[in-house]
Amino acid sequence: MFKDFRTPLFSSALIAAMAVTAPVLAQAQDDTDETATTEATAGSADAGADAAADTGAQTDDPAGEGASGENASAESGAADAAGSNSGEEQPGAPVMTKPGDDDNMPEAGTYSFDPAHSQIMFSYDHMGFSTSRGFVNGVEGSITLDPQDLASATVEASFPLSALRTVAPELDEHLKTDDFFGVEGEDMPVITFTSTGIELEDDGEEAQVTGDLTLNGVTRPVTLDVEFVGAGVDPITQTPTIGFSGETEIDRSDFNLGAFVPAVDDELEIEISVEAKLEG
Repeated sequence: MFKDFRTPLFSSALIAAMAVTAPVLAQAQDDTDETATTEATAGSADAGADAAADTGAQTDDPAGEGASGENASAESGAADAAGSNSGEEQPGAPVMTKPGDDDNMPEAGTYSFDPAHSQIMFSYDHMGFSTSRGFVNGVEGSITLDPQDLASATVEASFPLSALRTVAPELDEHLKTDDFFGVEGEDMPVITFTSTGIELEDDGEEAQVTGDLTLNGVTRPVTLDVEFVGAGVDPITQTPTIGFSGETEIDRSDFNLGAFVPAVDDELEIEISVEAKLEG
């Protein structure tokens, strides 16, 4: 979005067809004692099967009919298998092109975050032994932008502390204690971010978004490195949609959350993925 936009060209995946070759029908064998004896002596399984099929066809023997039925069933099964593996679209498996593209120009307006497709992920070093990770689902917010004046764009985002998840439920509960947030019951504090400025990079593909982060009752400036992922029309909702990704780092101690530093790293690495849909 931070460069010139062009109309994307979409292409469908080519579907490869598989051909099933039918087995060659066995030639009839001379119904003589000499030929039968020779084939039995040779121990040929295929010739023996052919002789049994011929005998069944000539005498209406049920065994002969069974052999023919098995061959027909095998051919039918092979054809069904080829159809299921040919790459053709199957019932219940819709195929669609990817609508989002970073060459598409988004419409001007306000886009609301889609909580089902927006997430914050964070990580930190744990005592020099491992990297612990956590995430926040259900992030809410909005982006207001004009493609002709991106520097005037604004961003707001928020989520309740209850939406934060770590690697273990015990640690989730520990975060609520006085070691960290010091909260009880259902009255969870809300973490918010409000942008204060946007600076475009020289290549026009990325931007730095500066804003105020309020966490644990403390507000501090934070800068996000943001990249435009793509724009297009969501084929499910038929709504103009945009996507962004971002990353930043913060120190826990800046927000009075510095327990166990430096054993547990002070720095949190944060990654953000946002999908937002045009309002109205």
